[in-house]
Amino acid sequence: MLSLAGDPEVTRWFSWGPYTAIDEPLAYIERCAGQRERGEQLDFLVVHREQGPAGITGLSEFSRRDRRCMVGTWFGRDFWGTRANRESKALVAHLAFAVLGMHRLGSYSNPDNVRSTQALEGVGFRREGVLRGWHRHGERQLDVNVFGMLRAEWEAGALPAVPVTVEGEAPEAFRP
Repeated sequence: MLSLAGDPEVTRWFSWGPYTAIDEPLAYIERCAGQRERGEQLDFLVVHREQGPAGITGLSEFSRRDRRCMVGTWFGRDFWGTRANRESKALVAHLAFAVLGMHRLGSYSNPDNVRSTQALEGVGFRREGVLRGWHRHGERQLDVNVFGMLRAEWEAGALPAVPVTVEGEAPEAFRP
């Protein structure tokens, strides 16, 4: 993770990074268990069969009452333009809709990050608007595009055709 997220181009649009020391990804990993237990965030390491760790994908900003959450994904530069994003979004959408019973899955991208915006639209997310000054990155306040996908749109779209296998049960804090 230090190598992947130590690349300033990878974290260019994020509210964090780039990583500069091993304690930064270790602190992230340490936070994951507590966030998972509290039902706040459910992150996964994406691993390429031959090349090893590729990036992170996961769900956050849960509203159990409204049955919605947000997906966030990032990949190391070597995995940009591959099918890794499509496969990870298929897995996370399956998890959100089929396993966790969500009605809506959202996502964000920076309006200037054309690659990310096109990737979200390419897997079936709809651009719904822009949140101005939504998050801080260094000393700058950045805008974000807001995207959404409803359960019926997911069911009618291409992502369910991507083979997905989920083993085990969702952590208790995330069960419907």
